[in-house]
Amino acid sequence: MPGRLQGRAIVVLVDEGFEDLEFWVTVMRLREEGAAVTIAGMDPGEVVRGKHGLEATADVSVDGVDAGAFDSIVVPGGWAPDKLRRHEAVTRLVRRMHEAGKIIGLICHAGLVGISAGIVADGRATGSLGIKDDLVNAGATWVDEPAFRDGAIVWGRVVEDIPDFCRELVTAIAEP
Repeated sequence: MPGRLQGRAIVVLVDEGFEDLEFWVTVMRLREEGAAVTIAGMDPGEVVRGKHGLEATADVSVDGVDAGAFDSIVVPGGWAPDKLRRHEAVTRLVRRMHEAGKIIGLICHAGLVGISAGIVADGRATGSLGIKDDLVNAGATWVDEPAFRDGAIVWGRVVEDIPDFCRELVTAIAEP
């Protein structure tokens, strides 16, 4: 039986220090639903290590990602978002996808990328308590919930909330 995301293309960002479970559980869940998942990092073929030792390999460079070729973008948490947000290619890609109304998945510290891309002002947001002040100072309204959708952004709080985040994310991407 085909999954709910059959025919959908999703790009997931990765860099050194990603949160292992937020990355791998989300990638596996999207693939389980039939999505074509592409991993984008700073260099194609680059192997990066997560906070807890799991590895991921970038299929493509963020520089080479065409926002029009994807239905959604996901940014896992960990330390990687603080590194990713420093690259114009990353913030430009997230901003373009947001402007096109595509689903943006942000969990835990990934809100830092959303802040730098300029897409969180005037919306509801959640994530690790470590970035609460950053989100509020960027104009978001802090909500202490496991996961929810606000417009085109699907928010997840922390590792323990991955099931809720994945449920919200799959539902949002599956919409016509």
